[in-house]
Amino acid sequence: MSTNKTFTNQTIALAGIAQAAALVQQLATTGKADVNALEVSIGSLLKLDSRSVINVFDDLTGIEVGLKQLQQQVTGYNIKNREQARYAASLVFLERQLVKQPDMLKIIKQGIERVQLQTQHFELTHENILANLGDIYSNSLSNIKPRIMVNGDSQFLERPLIVNKIRALLLAGVRSALLWRQCGGTRWKFIFYRGKLQTEVKFLLTKV
Repeated sequence: MSTNKTFTNQTIALAGIAQAAALVQQLATTGKADVNALEVSIGSLLKLDSRSVINVFDDLTGIEVGLKQLQQQVTGYNIKNREQARYAASLVFLERQLVKQPDMLKIIKQGIERVQLQTQHFELTHENILANLGDIYSNSLSNIKPRIMVNGDSQFLERPLIVNKIRALLLAGVRSALLWRQCGGTRWKFIFYRGKLQTEVKFLLTKV
């Protein structure tokens, strides 16, 4: 996919990270998550050759949860949701470590390509699809230290289906972090362009 290094595309990719982090927290604490957002985030993993950044998430509606969460996190000087912020920062860290390990990146891509074939027979959120995505994460990114520690209610975190959903979302979050970097996103831009980011998020939400 050829990506344009625009601030809009960087913001959309950041919203992808925020959405994955928010959904992980929802699942870990309530056992449930926004259905449409969940499908879009997991579906983004399979769009390896999308023609545009927004197409990775279908459209702006698909990333609305992420845009709203991003808006909350960048408005003001206090972190609104520290747990989500920790997940998001961990996803960005994982992506930076992943690009240093081309063999692992290749294994992940091959695994996702196999899942793409599976979707010809199963729905995206079918337990078989989620189990395979969960295995991809477990056999790759979960081996990078420090591991992401997901906090929540044990009654949900002990359910295999929820665990696989969380792992698939973490994988999707890393994919969004990779997309952010490809679009020219950097930590310094996030820190020093918060005002511009707030304006961009607000504008994109008017288009949802």
